[in-house]
Amino acid sequence: MSRADYRGGVLEEIFDRVGVDACVHAVDVDTGRDVGIRPDEQVVIASVFKILVVLEFARQAVAGQLDPTERAVVRAADRLGGWGTAGCADDVELSLRDLAYFTMSVSDNTAADLLLRRVGPDVLPLLAAELGLPRTRVMGGPRQVLESMFDDVGARDAAEFAHMFAALPDERVRALRVFDPEHTTSSTAREITRLLALIWRDEAGPPAACAMVRDLMARQMFWTRLLSGFPPQVRVAAKTGTLPGLHIEAGVAEYPDGGRYAIAVFARAKRLTARRIDVDLAMGEAARAAVDQLRRL
Repeated sequence: MSRADYRGGVLEEIFDRVGVDACVHAVDVDTGRDVGIRPDEQVVIASVFKILVVLEFARQAVAGQLDPTERAVVRAADRLGGWGTAGCADDVELSLRDLAYFTMSVSDNTAADLLLRRVGPDVLPLLAAELGLPRTRVMGGPRQVLESMFDDVGARDAAEFAHMFAALPDERVRALRVFDPEHTTSSTAREITRLLALIWRDEAGPPAACAMVRDLMARQMFWTRLLSGFPPQVRVAAKTGTLPGLHIEAGVAEYPDGGRYAIAVFARAKRLTARRIDVDLAMGEAARAAVDQLRRL
């Protein structure tokens, strides 16, 4: 049994209680000690890929390749649904760095799409390769994900998609390309924790760029997943990812004694219920259990 499977029994029990399958990896950022379950299984990463988008933005900003105060306008044609600027009734003008803030804080799909266009979508696969993430596959951004879902159900627009999607049986939903790691942006839990560890060690780019990403991740507003498992004195910076039946989060827990632990949890529910607070809380419990194990090794 590898060390990455050492904590598997306890983690499996946590997820069995809420009826989900999960891939988990947790690693001590400074020592490399790790625990987890199925850390090398290819999984859909959904909005966790936005960490790469914001990292590339930060690297380009620090290198002087773009001005973070450059203005961008979010128009009706840009809106992709979800949180943030997508809910605005009128055009919104904001800076590139504010696009990065909305991308991380509320997982704004529209902001991420505009930011990706600005930094260059073709750059992200190169960034993943540079950082030693060979199984991290970036296949477009939020717009491409949405378009693939429209195509798969034969919808012409968001309104028609919403109507058709609500009537699909679970097996038809799970057949959409967005749920297939081979046909959408995907990675492994181990590679995502590697990405986070590189950012936290200032090895994913210039230190100022890594610090920018860490600060933005710490401003995420969602608290029911990884953060829910840790006491207030532990600082958790994270990024969520969500699709029907998929509950995802990756982040770093920083302890007052200096311990830093990168964690990635990918939970797949057996039922496609939209809101499962029990699954979210189980993710936090599992993250804490994995980190507790690392702190005892």
